[in-house]
Amino acid sequence: MAQTTGSVPDQAGPPEAPLITLDGVEKVFDVRRRTGFLRRERSEVRAVDSLSFGVARGEMVGYIGPNGAGKSTTIKMLTGILTPSAGRIRVAGIDPTRERTRLARRIGVVFGQRTTLWWDLPLIDSYRLAHRMYRVPDARFKENLDRCVELLRLGELLEVPVRQLSLGQRMRGDIAAALLHDPEVLYLDEPTIGLDIVSKVRVREFLRDLNAERGTTVLLTTHDLTDIEQLCRRVMVIDHGRLMYDGALAGLHEAGKSERTLVVDLERELGPIDVGTAARVVKVEGPRQWLAFPAEGSAAPLVARIAAEYPLADLSVREPDIESVIARMYAGREGQ
Repeated sequence: MAQTTGSVPDQAGPPEAPLITLDGVEKVFDVRRRTGFLRRERSEVRAVDSLSFGVARGEMVGYIGPNGAGKSTTIKMLTGILTPSAGRIRVAGIDPTRERTRLARRIGVVFGQRTTLWWDLPLIDSYRLAHRMYRVPDARFKENLDRCVELLRLGELLEVPVRQLSLGQRMRGDIAAALLHDPEVLYLDEPTIGLDIVSKVRVREFLRDLNAERGTTVLLTTHDLTDIEQLCRRVMVIDHGRLMYDGALAGLHEAGKSERTLVVDLERELGPIDVGTAARVVKVEGPRQWLAFPAEGSAAPLVARIAAEYPLADLSVREPDIESVIARMYAGREGQ
């Protein structure tokens, strides 16, 4: 398994201490369920189990796993919303549980389906409240707001009540709200959910520029592997509360032997496409064929070969979903 210590590569001198550190962190919930008219049964659910990792200042790290893996619980402990049952957490040298208010000034959070915006107020009013709440200097607030509005295309939405925004519009609004006070760390939970393709590209470019220009540390949870591929050099996989993988995305694909799918539309119905060992045909339906090929490889040579040898009408590439990657990883370990 590839491992990383959380230090910045190719850095002169001794490595800087991680900005985010988790050491043996656990979170156990007590769950009670009714087993009779007057009887209840108590059980423990271990949402996070002996979790340890570090994230260096300026890193963009993908934090992925299936639903119920413990991702959101981890983020809530990192922000101080939840208290760990055991272990040690430090974010920018701060214990999130003991100094939650102090930490809030140094982090930004976007919790997917849960907005931090004021539901019945125009979007701009939420930003003005953040301005006062975080005591951002007026000039800095205006600079940050203007930049977010321009890059996230929020100009026409500023006077619209949050409840009238689409999910994609609200997500862009939430990302802007999380950045108005110049946080050192940004936690993102599904930041491209509900966005069309153009908006996804815009948000990814925005986050990439934010990291490059301001050195903002980003911990990103998502089910869209394209987000990870385009933004993160490092990915961590958590499942059943345990860290299963920590390293490069290519290594994750290799460990899980995951596959991309090339969907090919031919001009007419033909037999299965033959590209040797480069890919395998998994389905044929009229002129449309589905070919699977290793996820760590490039689709370009495969596409070029098919275009040269077959009457090609259209094609698209589908990424493997995270659940299938992890399932293949488990299957590979069980077969060892």
